[in-house]
Amino acid sequence: MSRSFAATLLAVLIAAGSARAADGPIVVELFTSQGCSSCPPADKYLGELVKRPEILALAFHVEYWNYIGWNDPYSKPWATRRQRDYEAALKLRYVYTPEMVVQGGAEGIASERETIEALIRNAQTKPLPHPDLTLRWREDGALVANVGEGQSPAGQPATLWLVGYDRLHTLPITSGENQGKTSWDHHPVRSFRRIGSWAGWSEQQIIPAEEAKSLGDYGAAVLLQIGGNGPILTAAAVEMPQH
Repeated sequence: MSRSFAATLLAVLIAAGSARAADGPIVVELFTSQGCSSCPPADKYLGELVKRPEILALAFHVEYWNYIGWNDPYSKPWATRRQRDYEAALKLRYVYTPEMVVQGGAEGIASERETIEALIRNAQTKPLPHPDLTLRWREDGALVANVGEGQSPAGQPATLWLVGYDRLHTLPITSGENQGKTSWDHHPVRSFRRIGSWAGWSEQQIIPAEEAKSLGDYGAAVLLQIGGNGPILTAAAVEMPQH
């Protein structure tokens, strides 16, 4: 999905008077790497964002810096693929770190706080119409996501992404561009997969207990995103039961 299409879609929906209050958090995705010398300031900024209840801050550790001499233990192929999907959707010329994508529809250099804060404010004041989305733990340990009825924007189905993330890891870096530094990794995403789609009807997705408990050590979230890599309609997050 192109940046121009996302902007047009947003304008049409708001003009139609169908926008509703943003019940879910604003999703901020950081694309980072322990092997990237310019990433520590962005990692620190993400650490501040995770403390804000109106924001769901997630760190996707990409693989393409691993060749420089340090292998990021949290880097995953699906993290790199997600960033490249955004590259195509937002019509960017290349991928880079540190990058932040806000609510799936806008991006900027993650260390430029004023830029990112402006994108967050814009997402808060111009929410897209979205269905109710709830996420809860069942007594047997299963994770249950419920999506309500609504009109799918522009007739496009939305993807339901399941995300698992840890709280915080610190690690001394012994080689590569950040040699001698300690990496502070807030909300590193440990699992990420599609669990369904939504095209206007209510539905329920159940993640069995065995899978749910291994998503991450701190939290689980579900993102409802147009086309899989377009604007995020809404999101919900819960802490793992032991927290």
